[in-house]
Amino acid sequence: MEFKFDLSNLEEFLPKDLDADKRLKAKTLFFKKLALAAHSFYGGKLTVLPKSGPMSSGWMNVWYTPGVSAVSTAIRDHEPKSYDLSSRGNRALVLSDGTRVLGDGDCGAAGGLGVMEGKAMLMKYLGGIDADAICINSRDGKGKPVFGKIVDFANMIAPSFGAINLEDISQPNCYKVLDELRRTCPIPVWHDDAQGTACVTCAALINALKLARKKINNIKIVLYGAGAANSTVAEFLMAMGADGGNIIIFDKSGALTKKRTDLKNDPDFYKQWSLCLRTNGANIKDEHSAFKNADVVIALSKPGPDTIKSEWIKLMAPKAIVFACANPVPEISPEESLKAGAFIAASGRGDFPNQVNNSLCFPGILKAVLLCRARGITDTMALAAAKAIAKCAELKGINPKRILPDMYDGELYPMQVKAVVEQARKEGLAGLEITPQEAYKKAKTDIKAARALSDALWRKGYIKKMPLTIIKKALRETLKEI
Repeated sequence: MEFKFDLSNLEEFLPKDLDADKRLKAKTLFFKKLALAAHSFYGGKLTVLPKSGPMSSGWMNVWYTPGVSAVSTAIRDHEPKSYDLSSRGNRALVLSDGTRVLGDGDCGAAGGLGVMEGKAMLMKYLGGIDADAICINSRDGKGKPVFGKIVDFANMIAPSFGAINLEDISQPNCYKVLDELRRTCPIPVWHDDAQGTACVTCAALINALKLARKKINNIKIVLYGAGAANSTVAEFLMAMGADGGNIIIFDKSGALTKKRTDLKNDPDFYKQWSLCLRTNGANIKDEHSAFKNADVVIALSKPGPDTIKSEWIKLMAPKAIVFACANPVPEISPEESLKAGAFIAASGRGDFPNQVNNSLCFPGILKAVLLCRARGITDTMALAAAKAIAKCAELKGINPKRILPDMYDGELYPMQVKAVVEQARKEGLAGLEITPQEAYKKAKTDIKAARALSDALWRKGYIKKMPLTIIKKALRETLKEI
């Protein structure tokens, strides 16, 4: 049997006697080894290509000097023309300081490039957006990250972009940067670790609750982890109608309650203290009591395995919903959740059913705000996207192993664009007169063109095919280690 280049038959090459956790560990190890090899082979994931032509001597007088002077002066006289006369109208910045990268923590500014380039690549292929990945050093003389440096940089570079996507910034700076840029930045700012995760989580929950025949206003929810992601998930859930008193949130020190003076007295945890005052009405303090008869668990905490115990899942209510979304290894594997009695299990990984991943939303939401030149991105705009994502999946049919659409679904991002533009118009945030249907059609055209270009470059050999021997070597090394 030949190993397939698209990796679709990886499972068949793993030892059959591996249990669920060891199989997950083996796949994670393989993907990491192959990632290093593939990134080394290609020298990263991004390049820059012109979108104008022809490139003759005569036309260079148009694309550059002397003709381009007219472009500069036109923008000088009326800055909004920059959206039409330059790439700014379809250009986003992916910005990070690398202080909280996935499950790996502080990787330094340059260490964030792997994820940021990936984000920019997905924006192009999935959303038809031109994006730049920028990682900056936000530290002071003592090595401490300073949120004001990120804010200043974003505001200074804003004239070159139509939107900013924040990523992988440590607490509490992740909150402070977003709050401040929402107030001061002239272009829309989105924090994907917070708003993006919350958006896709809510989309998944909408369909999971439909299948479980449960209503959000009378369910018990456990949020395991109280970082940027789950703190925002809590806010979104309450905005959707969840009763804050029935939401129990855990951080590394225990449950969030009104008696958490450590959070009350620390200004860095103002988001968590605010949640202490609005959640956990029964003042539950331990996991056993929290999980007992809980309908939903959403874990965005420490990578597993065994961060969440299977015995906790056994305490949950019938038709329990378990989202264990830590990266790269879930707090409890989907197999273990289902074995313990869960009705629906989801994770953040693409090699399991029900991947709750930000890539399902950020290309669509950012495409929407670029198309309507929104002045900001509100939580209600993100919730509109969540409902569109859920609807997209429902149109194709949902079941316990399919509560979200595939990221390659041709309707996924255009449907989000339509919903977000409509919500932006309702809130008076759209800076350009474009109808939701016009935005839908434009998004569909741009996405189709971006994918066709990438596929053509691959098919014609301008993107060279990595030898299968490199993939097989990564597999051999993985099998040897396990």
